Formats: sequence, structure tokens, C-alpha cells
Amino acid sequence: MDALQVIKTENITYLLAVGGGSVIDGTKFLSSAAVYEGETPWDILTKNIRTEKGMPFGTVLTLPATGSEMNYGAVITRKETQEKLAMGGPGLFPEFSILDPQVIRSIPKRQIANGLADAFTHVLEQYMTYPTGALLQDRFAESILQTLIEVAPKVLKDPTDYKAASNFMWSCTMALNGLIQKGVPTDWAVHAMGHELTALFGIDHARTLAVITPSHYKFNFEAKKEKLAQYATRVWNITDGSIDDKAYAAIEKTEAFFHDLGIDTKLSDYTKDYEGTAKKIADRFIDRGWLGLGEHQSLSPR
Repeated sequence: MDALQVIKTENITYLLAVGGGSVIDGTKFLSSAAVYEGETPWDILTKNIRTEKGMPFGTVLTLPATGSEMNYGAVITRKETQEKLAMGGPGLFPEFSILDPQVIRSIPKRQIANGLADAFTHVLEQYMTYPTGALLQDRFAESILQTLIEVAPKVLKDPTDYKAASNFMWSCTMALNGLIQKGVPTDWAVHAMGHELTALFGIDHARTLAVITPSHYKFNFEAKKEKLAQYATRVWNITDGSIDDKAYAAIEKTEAFFHDLGIDTKLSDYTKDYEGTAKKIADRFIDRGWLGLGEHQSLSPR
């Protein structure tokens, strides 16, 4: 909001985001808010106002993770209300984005792990639903997952490995630039719940996703098991057992992948003050009218 005041006072006409997903998303909010004529810019998020035209901006990516450098979405946190909400629209595409894989050599290992987990989960949200016969879309998604699995240990061990860093960065971008979601059902319930954990406890976004993903797949096992089994075979090379066996193994492999990145997968690993969290999040979803999440809109807050 301070930056928005500067934009208006100084008659700024162009924005440049130099940073990771949070910086780029914050710039997208400013791009939209700078031309918004409503009562308060927060309405853009609470009233789900689509941005058709925003102030032009470019990005210089310093942390591969969110894919915000090649899409028109953003997620913004408001500390006063402990809320984290999404926004977007065609007016929020960057005019250009500079992606230099060499930037990851200066990123703390924790943030590289976050980027890997975030991109991995972005793909899962658009892939782990149910079979629809979208053969190419499935294989696009699976190839990104396979690439992230392959390069993860390399970039964590040696961030100066340019080839590994390049594949890591491009995978993060491709995970959420809109390509793999075309023509297929998507989930996004993991993100909806994860955003609330970040807003309430300040837990890194990627780590909230790792907390929720395994349990989400177990809870919705029957609806997702065919795709989980496909994922087990194609991505993790698990070929033995029944559909149920492979599906369960896939969930275990996914959780193990997060652990290999050094990421914990239980809320109690991050906070001891978690009593009542589920009810608080459920109440928020009800207040917002979010009564059916997931690819079937069948996941209810109660």
C-alpha cells in the first residue's frame, strides 16, 4: 500500500519486479491497484475482480518457484486480517520476463527446496484428478514432474550446475504458465488450504503444500486413485500391485520426495499452536462461500 501511494504521487507509469513469486505477485497487485477506481484495492481480491488492463510491468526472476513470471495470476497476503487471497486477469501478464538460471547460486538451500516443492505441487494440482483421455496433457505434466525429480538433488548439491539450474527454472515456469491445465480438470484445494496456513502461521507457501498434499490424496483416495496409479507407474516406475497398491505407493513416494528436499510434512512440525486450525479455516471458507473444492467441487468445509 505504501508503494501504491508512491505510484500515484510520483505518477509512475511502468513497474519492474525483481525477485521471486512474492515480489512479482506484489507487482501484479500494484499493476491492478494503480488503475483500480473502486473504494479500496483490497476489493480486487475479496470481490474477485478480474483485471482486464493493468499498469505495464516486466519481471527479472531471482527465485524459480511460482511461475508468476509467465502467467496472469497472483496471491496476496494481508497481515491485518491474516488472509491470503488470489487475483488475476489478462491485464496482469508481464510484458517481458528475464530468466537467468545463474541466480540460483545465491539462493539459500531452503528456498531452492521450496521452489522445487512449489513447482512440483503446481503440476500435481493440475494433473492429480481423474483420467480424461488428455494424453498429451498428462505427458506434459509427467515430464515436468520427472524433470524436477531428476534435477532436485543436483541443484541442492551444486547450485552452480548451470544445466541443472536451467532445467529447474524452466520446469517451474512451465508448471504454471497455463499449458498443462488446458482441457483437463484441475484441483487447487491443496493451495486453498495451504494459503490459510501461510496466512495464519507464516509457514513458507511450499511447505504448507507439502503438509496438505499427502493427506489430501489419502482423504480423496477413491476419487483420485486411478490417476495416482498412473502417476506411480509413469513418474515413479512403480509397476507391481493393484491400482490401490500403486496409488498408495505414489502417495508415499510423494511424501518421501518432500522429505528428501528437507521439507517436513506435518503441521505439528511447524507450530505447536495448531488447535482449532481446521475449524478456523472451514469457517473462513464458509464465510466466503467456498462450499465445494476440488475437481468435483465435492470437498466441503464441513
